Amino acid sequence: MHKSGFVNIIGKPNVGKSTLMNALVGERMSIITNKPQTTRHRIIGLLSGDDFQIVFSDTPGYIEDPAYKMHEAMNKFVNASFEDADLVLFVTDVNEQYEEDDPIVQKLKQLDVPKFLVINKTDLVKPERILELIQQWNNWIEFKETIPIAALHKSNTEKLLELILDNLPEGPAYYPKDQLTDRPERFFVSEIIREKILELYEQEVPYSTEVVVESFKEGTTKRGEPLIRISALIYVMRKTQKGIIIGKEGSAIKKLGTEARKSIETFLESKVFLELHVKIQDNWRNNERSLKGFGYQG
Repeated sequence: MHKSGFVNIIGKPNVGKSTLMNALVGERMSIITNKPQTTRHRIIGLLSGDDFQIVFSDTPGYIEDPAYKMHEAMNKFVNASFEDADLVLFVTDVNEQYEEDDPIVQKLKQLDVPKFLVINKTDLVKPERILELIQQWNNWIEFKETIPIAALHKSNTEKLLELILDNLPEGPAYYPKDQLTDRPERFFVSEIIREKILELYEQEVPYSTEVVVESFKEGTTKRGEPLIRISALIYVMRKTQKGIIIGKEGSAIKKLGTEARKSIETFLESKVFLELHVKIQDNWRNNERSLKGFGYQG
């Protein structure tokens, strides 16, 4: 018997959904920073064995009051993940406050697939608090399983994986067994660069940027060693933001390039030559054509 299914990870921004998927898949699929709204796209991670295939889907956090068309597009990714799931992992953390009339709570109530309550960051509070949350959530929604975890430390994630496998339906492999994701390498390179922007720059600047890999060429160095030449374009919305990204005499973008290149080399397991450029694209977060070009709309 072969089991397979779509396991969709749902929750609000910054509760550890990406950390959880990376822990479950065993590969670094989604960028992780301590800033909210890090994940902007729906990212699939695949975990396959001889007799199973789990198609994990990491979604952006649901944004209650979308400020831009980009936010609306991100919420569409979330809504789609309610519709095509064989099993839903609803991720909350020990510090989150919810009301029963919250849109996510109402959507979860209507789902007729197995739902798992995953309470993250349990290493930060006493056991009594975890028991309170378990009781509150299970009074609202009929969860099939409730699993307290600490995704960052991979605490209890193996138990969660066992429960997922137990609840997977019979089905075929949807992707080749050696495939890890549905996204190309270019996508992850752009995500790594965006992760470094989130880490190195402050306030609104990271949220005003989008990264596009313009060229990705595999070749060799003069010594015959593998070398991947990558050119990426960082889009910002204003001239002042371009200045901040570049920094005084190019110091900031140089640091960004160095940090991103190191992480890309680890990810691709190859030497990388990385070239970064900055371009102003006014108000791209509200421009449907720009959003389509950046992959937010079909």
